[in-house]
Amino acid sequence: MIPSKIISERSREGRALPELVRIEFVKLRHRKYVWLMLPSALIMPAIAACFFKASGMPDATPMRFYKMAAFSYTIWLVLPAVLGMLCTMLMYEERCDDTLKQLWIVPVSKTALFFSKLTVVIVYSVCFMFTAAAGSFLAGILTGITASGYDSVRFLFLKCLQCGILIPFAMMPVLAVAASQKGYVLPVCITVVYAFTGFIMLMVNVYVFPLSSAIAVLIKDIEGVVMDGPVDTGMAFLSIAIWGTVSAVFGVYVLGRECR
Repeated sequence: MIPSKIISERSREGRALPELVRIEFVKLRHRKYVWLMLPSALIMPAIAACFFKASGMPDATPMRFYKMAAFSYTIWLVLPAVLGMLCTMLMYEERCDDTLKQLWIVPVSKTALFFSKLTVVIVYSVCFMFTAAAGSFLAGILTGITASGYDSVRFLFLKCLQCGILIPFAMMPVLAVAASQKGYVLPVCITVVYAFTGFIMLMVNVYVFPLSSAIAVLIKDIEGVVMDGPVDTGMAFLSIAIWGTVSAVFGVYVLGRECR
């Protein structure tokens, strides 16, 4: 029989999570860096439009254009870097404002706090990728590179939604590291190394690293993408799940250690 104390604690955590998420989004409205990072989603659509227009590729297709505009460096490097910065700042500002000390007095569940941060990262990631999708679509239309075909546009936005949901889970190790640090220098450095490692591991072994596993799953069905071999989706998700579980346990542990 499960003790009533455990049941009540879990019930309290379940009620606390939605309220913590709501508070996080209220705080985000006043953080300028959140809005300053969002336009970086338009970097690759702009570069792709210039490249395709200058090269005058006669065989350009919507999917080839979208592959470069939204599904290349945007998900390989730009999005992981932006999410890593977001994870770092979410944790760092809590310490600067002494918000964590106030939360421990309430008290607030450490698990709920960690996953409220992750929820914010996921929502922001989806908004980022939808911005990239809209930018890619408009860049293709305005430059005359692509036509507004339903199938290609539908694929673009659905794939961007998948990217926006899956990649934050692959970034959980960075969130856990950010939770363990009082400063922001180390998490930012780790973010840069983490993003480039995920990119490099795509060409070595995608199942060793969570970010490379997520990217491999996302790009395997994109036209024009050539992989060294077939992607084992089960193995890729297992890698993401293992790294994510360890990161969540570590993140909750270090947050709990602070309140002692």
